[in-house]
Amino acid sequence: MSRFLNLVSKTAREMGTTDASGTTLAAQERRSLLIKLDSNENPFGPSARAVDAMRSALGTANSYPDDDCSALRLKLATHHELPPEQVLVTAGSTAMLSLLCQTLLAPGLNAVTSERSFILYSMAVRAAGAHLVEAPMRDDSFDLEAILSAIDSKTRIVFLANPNNPTGTVLEADVVERFLARLPGHVVLVLDEAYYEFALHFAVLRGIKYSNSLDYVRQGASVVVLRSFSKAHGLAGLRVGYGLGPAELLGYCARMRDTFSVSSVAEVAAVAALDDHDHIQRVVENNAVQSGVLIARLSELGYRVVPTAANFLFCDLGEDAVAAANRLQDEGVAVRPLGLWGAPSCIRVTIGTPEQNQALLEAARRLGSRGSAAGFPVSPTIKSVL
Repeated sequence: MSRFLNLVSKTAREMGTTDASGTTLAAQERRSLLIKLDSNENPFGPSARAVDAMRSALGTANSYPDDDCSALRLKLATHHELPPEQVLVTAGSTAMLSLLCQTLLAPGLNAVTSERSFILYSMAVRAAGAHLVEAPMRDDSFDLEAILSAIDSKTRIVFLANPNNPTGTVLEADVVERFLARLPGHVVLVLDEAYYEFALHFAVLRGIKYSNSLDYVRQGASVVVLRSFSKAHGLAGLRVGYGLGPAELLGYCARMRDTFSVSSVAEVAAVAALDDHDHIQRVVENNAVQSGVLIARLSELGYRVVPTAANFLFCDLGEDAVAAANRLQDEGVAVRPLGLWGAPSCIRVTIGTPEQNQALLEAARRLGSRGSAAGFPVSPTIKSVL
């Protein structure tokens, strides 16, 4: 029996296996040589403005940061046309997610989302001692009727990742609005818009309306919107995100937040990144163009590729995804197998630079050629339209 098994909480025991020793240095070195298309990071990195701001803040790193992130909070309030009390800055949007669970959930209560959605929803809900109900999907997207049917008197939160991670599918604004109108009063809708900038750009190209989420916040609805600086802004390593929602609820969440959770370097970088419109435009334009290239080429290789509204693609390989991901890694490219999401034949591929994407396609072609020569089955080509 483990020395601490009877000392830790039931929740900690049931959260899964963690190796406290961590990854070896040799493994880290090998990973550093890979083309990383497995974590939805920005392939262009942070903007030059953000880098300059970070350098300027290093000289005062001996001082604790502003616990309220006042400069960034006020900047975001102005940017989104909201009062500051409706903005809460956290160490990544995942920290805001955890705060909501700690604030609204408890043993005996539940949250509802879709299957095959952001994997941290389950972790945050279980850490609060509550239960996550996952409704079935329909055609790689949310079945909103199934989600509504899963809500009961014990439900306090509904999570909608929009776009969804890992499928990349998106709900249009009118669909979300009709869904919100049918939610009971004891439920808070969490709209996770970590990929907002990408989805907005795709929506303009496709002539659709993506999100009215901030209108719901301004109207006082029981809605919290999550946004992140990790994706389009390229600040994943700094951990800074935020929530937009009812002032009273965010005030309760703020009581649960760790002291000095967002560093001074992260705050100044986020302030600078928010204003670098040229950098963001470059990122989302590359993403839209390269998504079309990858969808077309991967479909030609026989994979089913779901059209995306984010910076990644959901691909059904028609074979064991872990084995395929391992073979791609041997070719120098890292992708994410999705067995933990209940999709054992699927991978998620981050949309990279043209050079990174070409390396992925060349690796996939090499593996496909070897598989055909060995008599492995080849999936039928399924065309996807951007």
